[in-house]
Amino acid sequence: MSSSIVPSSSSSLAALGWDDSFAAELPDGLLPARVARVDRGAAEVLSTEGPLRAHYGARVRREAAADPVALPCVGDWVGLRRLAEGRFELEALLPRRTAFVRGGVARVSRGGLSGDSQGQVLAANVDVVFVAEPALHATDTADLGRIERLLALAWESGAQPVVLLTKADLVRESLEFLMREVASVAPGVDAYAISSITGEGVDVVRGHLQGARTAVVLGASGAGKSTLVNALAGTEVMETQQVRAGDGRGRHTTVHRELIVLAGGGLVIDTPGIRRIGLYDMNEGVDMVFADLEEIAARCRFGDCRHDSEPGCAVLAAIEDGTLPERRLESWNKLQREAVWMASRSDARLRKELQNKWKIIHKEMRKTGRNRP
Repeated sequence: MSSSIVPSSSSSLAALGWDDSFAAELPDGLLPARVARVDRGAAEVLSTEGPLRAHYGARVRREAAADPVALPCVGDWVGLRRLAEGRFELEALLPRRTAFVRGGVARVSRGGLSGDSQGQVLAANVDVVFVAEPALHATDTADLGRIERLLALAWESGAQPVVLLTKADLVRESLEFLMREVASVAPGVDAYAISSITGEGVDVVRGHLQGARTAVVLGASGAGKSTLVNALAGTEVMETQQVRAGDGRGRHTTVHRELIVLAGGGLVIDTPGIRRIGLYDMNEGVDMVFADLEEIAARCRFGDCRHDSEPGCAVLAAIEDGTLPERRLESWNKLQREAVWMASRSDARLRKELQNKWKIIHKEMRKTGRNRP
């Protein structure tokens, strides 16, 4: 196991985020541990016995086969059973307090939305989601749509989102403008300009990790996620690379999600750059991101206003007078359509599973009837 995720021998479970609510869920006879990394049917975990490698037990494999969201992920608390030969088996996945779930990406075509509806848990039991967006010196802009999408997933996870405009040292002249742009798409969310190179804002970020809080850092490749993790750790625990010359795009450095225990307290999960950010089982996340638009929409003349061409539409009026950027409405419509599509796909899958279940039951009932004397 990487030395970056190995706590000292005196580290307690409490320092890893363990508390009474998790203890109440642990089956008798199992050793509690927290997943630091997953790899091909096994997990590297942190426990009172130090770092261990545990292969998935039959129950965990069976549940994950039925639903990929049940697959253990970084940040999960699990129960281990010690086998006779001294190895450990991951036998139980404890209920998640929060879960950051990415769905398959919906694609727009002539036939409507299409794509994969399977979910993937990126991180679990996270208290803070750091949404990292680089301030690119070449274009002096930020990908507002990507920030909105990540914020929707962060709110839906149950964790507290925080936006970090990274590499602030590269855009001194336009930094104030960029911060206003970011604030306009993140209502109710703290946003900071930081530079992991100069140290600007790093202490503010560290303040969100006091105690044994866990954070996950999300963003595109080249956003400075690993550099930030190193700054928080005070040493190089993650390999970093410079962005490519010419286009300013980042190279993928982190190739897996990994839980890092910080010497000063707190934990942070570094992640690979996210290329696809699909919504999954979205309920309130989109509404939280677009709270400003929802507030304006409440003033529309009609309760079912689509904000298209209806008379008395407060949203269109806000766009007309410059109160609301048109890009904001377009982004809201896009994420709403995708959330509805994902819900319909999930419902269809559930109906199919129930149909198959009843087919098996009816088949067994017919067999039983035929075999009666």
